[in-house]
Amino acid sequence: MNAEELTQVKVDKSVDARGTSCPGPLLAAKKAIGQIEKGQVMEVLSADEGTRRDIPKWCNKKGFEYLGTIEESGFFKILLRK
Repeated sequence: MNAEELTQVKVDKSVDARGTSCPGPLLAAKKAIGQIEKGQVMEVLSADEGTRRDIPKWCNKKGFEYLGTIEESGFFKILLRK
């Protein structure tokens, strides 16, 4: 998905991990993923550059669909579908 398409995705759960550094955002995502149903979308907000690599790898390992990353001013929105 491109950035414009990503902005149109309905987000079911938002995890704000901007105040943490690696591995905080990934740990927050792991904890929150249990709070959504299969097929729902979760976004992870993070200012940590490593999260851009970690979340897609975790999605691949767990069978979740990594939708993409939107760069915002000072942080990233990383979207995935359970």
